[in-house]
Amino acid sequence: MNLGSPDSTEVKDVRKYLKEFLMDERVIDIPYAVRYILINGIIVPFRAPKSAEAYKSVWTKEGSPLVALTKQLQKALQLKVSQPVEVAMRYGNPTPQQAFDNLQKNNPDLEEVLAIPLYPHYAMSSFETAVESAKEVHQKNNYPFKLNFLKPFYNEPNYINALAENIHPYLQNQHDHILFSYHGVPGRHIRKSDTTGSHCLATTNCCDVASPAHAHCYRHQVFTTTRLVMEKLNIPKNQYSISFQSRLGKGWLQPFTDKRLLEMPKEGIKKLLILCPAFVSDCLETLEEIDMRGKEEFLKAGGETFTMIPCLNTNAQWIDVIKNWVNEYAEGSVEMVLSS
Repeated sequence: MNLGSPDSTEVKDVRKYLKEFLMDERVIDIPYAVRYILINGIIVPFRAPKSAEAYKSVWTKEGSPLVALTKQLQKALQLKVSQPVEVAMRYGNPTPQQAFDNLQKNNPDLEEVLAIPLYPHYAMSSFETAVESAKEVHQKNNYPFKLNFLKPFYNEPNYINALAENIHPYLQNQHDHILFSYHGVPGRHIRKSDTTGSHCLATTNCCDVASPAHAHCYRHQVFTTTRLVMEKLNIPKNQYSISFQSRLGKGWLQPFTDKRLLEMPKEGIKKLLILCPAFVSDCLETLEEIDMRGKEEFLKAGGETFTMIPCLNTNAQWIDVIKNWVNEYAEGSVEMVLSS
């Protein structure tokens, strides 16, 4: 399961996609009436034409990069596992219902489905909404098979190894710094997901203090992924940092990627390596926002080289990681599973 994309770069399709995405109460968590007016009356009419142009800049002959790469991942995984593999998107097509219908039609004796949300980290606007929407479709249509979900895998050793190996070749390039640019979320989402009701964002070092809240804390989990990967690669703390991109409104996690890209050259960081581990598949936010607009801004601000490290996409080691999860699940030994 991945995020999704418009069906085409036509403004009407982008408008439809944005409405579905932004009307999700876990993405913009304000009262429905206010959200409806804001999205349909202000944001989408202004944003759809601009977003359509942005999508055109990254669109491929196979369509949306994110959808195309996810389908390529599906095909590569299918070659390594005996179980049928389907793709579903949280927004747009193919839908979870289409995926479930295909599985049921082609496998009438199907007993269990393992859904793998392709989000390494827990956030209510990504992992949680994908899980809840799939559960809703599953229950509404009374499918006879059991539905389980793979938990966020932000600290799973094999995932960390795959991410480190994906980064490793780029370390041979001359660079001054490595920037981990994660998708931003509002601070209020972090607080809403805090199962203790009192830990997250309460202190400056809350992510470093052990707490049950960390199981649902996006900020803690992206910090953890970064630390584990950099330790794996023996990169000192002063040679990497974290920022957050794609903000929409006030109160989002800081520092902001776009601001850091303007500040870094003034700090002597002229040669930058950058990656976006909130995504496992390259998409509009990595290809256009970072590798096009971000690169242009960094170079204009005095940077000399800007190297974007691709997402895991169809990396062979990454495919093997998923294959192993599937096999462990089939054997009943995988612990990273949420039951519906």
